[in-house]
Amino acid sequence: MTFVLCVLIAALLFEYINGFHDTANSIATVVSTRVLSPRQAVIMAAFFNLFGALTGSAVATTIGKGLVDPNFVTLPAVFSALFAAIIWGLVTWWFGLPSSSSHALVGGLCGATLAAAHGNWSVLKWAVVNPSTHQVEGLWPKIVLPMLTSPLAGLLLGFALMGLLLLLLRKWAPHRVNFIFGKLQLLSAAYMGFSHGTNDAQKTMGIMTLALFTATQSDLFQSLPGWLSFLALPTFAVPLWIKIACALTMAAGTAAGGWRIIATLGHKMVKLQPIHGFAAETTAATVIQVATHLGIPLSTTHVISTSIMGVGATKRFSAVKWGIVERMLWAWVLTIPVTALISYYLLKLLRGLHLTP
Repeated sequence: MTFVLCVLIAALLFEYINGFHDTANSIATVVSTRVLSPRQAVIMAAFFNLFGALTGSAVATTIGKGLVDPNFVTLPAVFSALFAAIIWGLVTWWFGLPSSSSHALVGGLCGATLAAAHGNWSVLKWAVVNPSTHQVEGLWPKIVLPMLTSPLAGLLLGFALMGLLLLLLRKWAPHRVNFIFGKLQLLSAAYMGFSHGTNDAQKTMGIMTLALFTATQSDLFQSLPGWLSFLALPTFAVPLWIKIACALTMAAGTAAGGWRIIATLGHKMVKLQPIHGFAAETTAATVIQVATHLGIPLSTTHVISTSIMGVGATKRFSAVKWGIVERMLWAWVLTIPVTALISYYLLKLLRGLHLTP
């Protein structure tokens, strides 16, 4: 029971870090365009993250049982996955790199499950057909393919939307454009905050549900007191209390801010005006909403970053500081393999020290 509580605490800690790590996804553009102050933007993002996190559970189901074989997922494996994601999130936050918390969690889960299965790669679901929905699930359609296509979608759609706006508003006075889109960016920032909550918070919901489902199946809750009976999950279904806990934790993390990454996305990569912020946020939020509907645990970081690049490139190609972009790309490429290795060897270490139940 103690280890179960440790896993739940680690999950909520990851969600908190995810909140302040990914705050920049929601508010970097609205802060850099000076439409809102940092404090106002954080409060707004926290509110809409909370609202979005309470909506749906398709992404949670994908994380919980659509990527690896649940029969090989143990509580120590879940703990190792979370610990690896937390370490990577803190390291990239410290260096101001907008890496993907989603991919960190996925990498950690894959590495830990491989360790639990003693290196049996068949425990990873690459592409399987769900018999109940007849949809293809697994790492390729839900993680790898979206990891390649979603940044491209953000880049191209951001460039296209910004180009269309420039074409339609070419005769408008600059001060009028700034005034109107300063107001419209409030809506796009709210849309982005809501979308971020619908996708990102669900990942921790899925991992917490998986942990409790695993504990229930392993008979770890045989002597559970009556007042803790809500922890037992005989079937994989995200309970309301987990949704509320994750939503509140992410909102609290969001409220804590993430100023290092905000500086990278909102100031260092490209200089933005309100119309650029509106285009980038609207593009990214729409891509994220589509992914959430399909149960894809998308990297919100990748999408908003490339949307900003696409929007910035309409000014001129050199407007984007590609040196910063290169650092971000390395973080993206390394996230899954690094977290997989950390979780793999951490679980091996826990076993060697006999610290697992």
